[in-house]
Amino acid sequence: MTLRIGNASGFYGDRFDAMRDMLTGGELDVLTGDYLAELTMLILGRDRLKDPGAGYARTFLRQLEECLGLAHERGVRIVTNAGGLNPAGLAARIRELADRLGLPVRVAHVEGDDLTRDHPGALAAHAYLGGFGIAACLREGADVVVTGRVTDAALVTGPAAAHFGWSPTDYDRLAGAVVAGHVLECGTQATGGNYAFFADGEHDRGVLRRPGFPLAKLHEDGTAVITKHPGTGGFVDVGTVTAQLLYETQGARYAGPDVTARLDTVRLTQDGPDRVRISGVRGEAPPPALKVGLNRLGGFRNEVAFVLTGLDIEAKAALVREQLEPHLAKVTDVRWDLVRTDRPDAGTEETASALLRLVVRDADQDAVGRALSGAAVELALASYPGFHVLAPPGKGSPYGVFEDVYVPHGAVDHVAVVHDGRRIPVAPAQETAVLEEVPRPPLPEPLPSGPVTRAPLGLVAGARSGDKGGNANVGVWARTDDGWRWLAHTLTVERLRQLLPETAELNVTRHDLPHLRALNFVVEGILGDGVAAQHRFDPQAKALGEWLRSRHLDIPEVLL
Repeated sequence: MTLRIGNASGFYGDRFDAMRDMLTGGELDVLTGDYLAELTMLILGRDRLKDPGAGYARTFLRQLEECLGLAHERGVRIVTNAGGLNPAGLAARIRELADRLGLPVRVAHVEGDDLTRDHPGALAAHAYLGGFGIAACLREGADVVVTGRVTDAALVTGPAAAHFGWSPTDYDRLAGAVVAGHVLECGTQATGGNYAFFADGEHDRGVLRRPGFPLAKLHEDGTAVITKHPGTGGFVDVGTVTAQLLYETQGARYAGPDVTARLDTVRLTQDGPDRVRISGVRGEAPPPALKVGLNRLGGFRNEVAFVLTGLDIEAKAALVREQLEPHLAKVTDVRWDLVRTDRPDAGTEETASALLRLVVRDADQDAVGRALSGAAVELALASYPGFHVLAPPGKGSPYGVFEDVYVPHGAVDHVAVVHDGRRIPVAPAQETAVLEEVPRPPLPEPLPSGPVTRAPLGLVAGARSGDKGGNANVGVWARTDDGWRWLAHTLTVERLRQLLPETAELNVTRHDLPHLRALNFVVEGILGDGVAAQHRFDPQAKALGEWLRSRHLDIPEVLL
């Protein structure tokens, strides 16, 4: 007996047609959609300031206008976190839509994640709930389940627990569903999207033009097969699944409100074309506290990029800094970055140019708005030769700050609100276990000494990186056993700091995952106050792994 769970959204703004494509492309039992990220919660919070009835992903409702009848006709249940800050409001709108379309659809929602009242000054404060509220809704016959903040994997663990009758202490089974859910949650990142080896010629480039969305075939014992609908684009192999498993994770213990999944127990095997089997996953009791994501407005920011062309780049940058710094004396946070995109004897003006980026932040909008824009514009005829900017600075825009805190499981009132209005309490976890570091596993035997070539790391290793609050993770994996023997001994924390100098003064932790032939590095504080604060050039660290892969080091020729 299997449960077929598909994904039709990896973020708020994902492919609009994906819901229809997943419903028409093949057989499904449940279709999920993940619309929430740390930044999305801030965006929805600002929406709700303007309209108390807002706070949910409006795109999802528009998708349902086209697809609710199709899902009902095909017997596919829909589970989504598109409720955001207002799951009850979105559930009410879906009921109105069903009535208008004449569909006898039962809509339920999950409450209890909203702890904003307990955190004065926060725009939104929401606990990450598990999947048993979703399971309660489905057991009561819901056709559509809307949640607020739940873990991304809960969109899979909830339906699996309801379908197979799992109890809260079926940790291995739940952990298997968590791993499958983590693979599905970012949509086409499991089917070739954003994949490190997209250009290596193994797959026809055409299949990546429109990757299909993934689905998981879950079994009662918690094992799963990751695949996609026949005839859709993209591809599913051990590499694409490994990449997604490493995305936005930290240590070998992947903690959640229902279970802690042991990523160091995961086994991946190719089970045929576009089929990867996940097995061996072990689970443990969840930690004693729930994560709560706090979003607040941090102040106002502004930026301007000065274009420096041709000769004397450093002197031009120094001049404009000297001219502007008196106007920035009272600004709380000032950051200058000189990006040397210029080349000597360049064939185009653009490739002869560097960028000097100025970013300012302050609680006072005027300090980063009119003061900066006026001072920058006044330099137009009074600064370095060739003075111009990519765009004039604006009036300053608000930025957000994300942080996480933790509360006991019993501090939230997790409730399933079913289609007839009944409220079913969801019990908190009765067994918990304090998270501890996993002992470091033994490393494989190193490769024998031999000739080496100076080459990019990415020729022999894949990587995927992402954000968690102010931290970033970089997961790196080898494609062969010999590649793993070399990678495990070569890419130490010290070597990573050398290759990525931006991390040199930061706390970096390495986690070894030998069954995946992978290393996962967590870099603390590299993203400042999180993505909404726009602390660095790549505020979500999406390309940090690709930067690492581009760095050169001595690689054994036997691997090349």
